[in-house]
Amino acid sequence: MGDKLATDEAPDRRSRLDPATFIKENMRLVAVPALPEIQFYTAHPGSGLRRLVEPEDENDEDGSPEPQPPYWAYAWAGGTVLARYVLDRPTTVAGRRVLDLGAGSGIVGIAAAKAGAREVIAAEIDRNGVAALGLNAAANGVAITVIGKDITTGSPPAIDLVLAGDVFYGQDVAWRVIPFLDRCLAAGIEVLVGDPGRAYLPRSRLLLLAEYEVPDFGQTKGKALEPSGVFRFEANMVPASAADIRSSP
Repeated sequence: MGDKLATDEAPDRRSRLDPATFIKENMRLVAVPALPEIQFYTAHPGSGLRRLVEPEDENDEDGSPEPQPPYWAYAWAGGTVLARYVLDRPTTVAGRRVLDLGAGSGIVGIAAAKAGAREVIAAEIDRNGVAALGLNAAANGVAITVIGKDITTGSPPAIDLVLAGDVFYGQDVAWRVIPFLDRCLAAGIEVLVGDPGRAYLPRSRLLLLAEYEVPDFGQTKGKALEPSGVFRFEANMVPASAADIRSSP
């Protein structure tokens, strides 16, 4: 009987942590670099992020290096410049229904909400990112509707503007995102892209609107900042090909 009770009441050490609780207890709420108007929960060397990213790992020793962090845990240059652009030019989003595509921490959507967007929808597939989005929105006093799934395979939601920061980091992702953005354009939806010049950026489809020098995650300390751009994604006059998403020479 005692053995049965001990077994029944023993905690499941392999159970998944609650993302929102973990983030609040282990991550820091700080101002986004280059965006003092916005705060977000970010990881740091002592956050133990591995326990959230790899919940089945029972050997999380103090001082051990953390695994490659999830995108939502840090500020990235593309999202930062889009957010900066929106805050500097609030008429870009004022009174409009806005989609923050691949939202990560939600920095771009938060900026849109602060700048007067009528409604902000954030699409993010990482369940931990969804939790971070909710916490970051609350910390900044804004309301954001979160879609926790990949929306690029279907029709765009009822929106006026897409803000897409750092979505061209991989070829597979680019091949999914570009057709979705084309469907947005066909529906009369404007698309703005923020990117520091990643390998699969569809340069032939982009019109540069502004540049900002902001830090990117993983950038070496002391290294000079390079401009990251805000672009308008434009209709393709020829059929899409691999050339649209290859890296520049």
